[in-house]
Amino acid sequence: MKLITGLGNPGEKYSNTRHNVGFLFLDVLREMFLYQKDISATEWEQEKIFSSQLALLKEGSRVIAIMQKPLTYMNRSGDAVSKLIKKYEIVDLADNFILVHDDLDIPLGKFKIQRGKSPLGHNGVKSVEDKIGMADFKRVRIGIEARENKNIPGEDYVLTKFTKDEQIIIDEVIQEAIKGILADILI
Repeated sequence: MKLITGLGNPGEKYSNTRHNVGFLFLDVLREMFLYQKDISATEWEQEKIFSSQLALLKEGSRVIAIMQKPLTYMNRSGDAVSKLIKKYEIVDLADNFILVHDDLDIPLGKFKIQRGKSPLGHNGVKSVEDKIGMADFKRVRIGIEARENKNIPGEDYVLTKFTKDEQIIIDEVIQEAIKGILADILI
């Protein structure tokens, strides 16, 4: 079974902010499978025990992947991820865990799929690495850097909302990133 975790912050206040790209990614991924015959997606369900919203990708009755939106706030995302990994006994995290997150080191409209490479200063990624005790897993790093004024601190910038034009760009890059990991999910 695979675990795909998208990082973000819960609540309407953070909806559609740059820091919530991981949540946006999972919403698009889930929607892709809503009307498929072979593989289907469940609705998002809030699971308090995992401090998360979860949706499942299923092939018939077999669960092939769990999609997770931690509701712990970014800096404590690792708490929710580690609980889920333990409960569902997800093994071989290098192959079965995908973390999706925003990245200020990558320009808006670009993404990278890598193993073991995380942006400096991303507290959500650091929390996950610390709690699961490893860094060698697949990451989908979605670029959000589009500051015209580089004097805006990163920790403030990531909490800003996308403009309409930027939203179009981020929607396109999410589609491309999903194509980049689809084979990993369906194996």
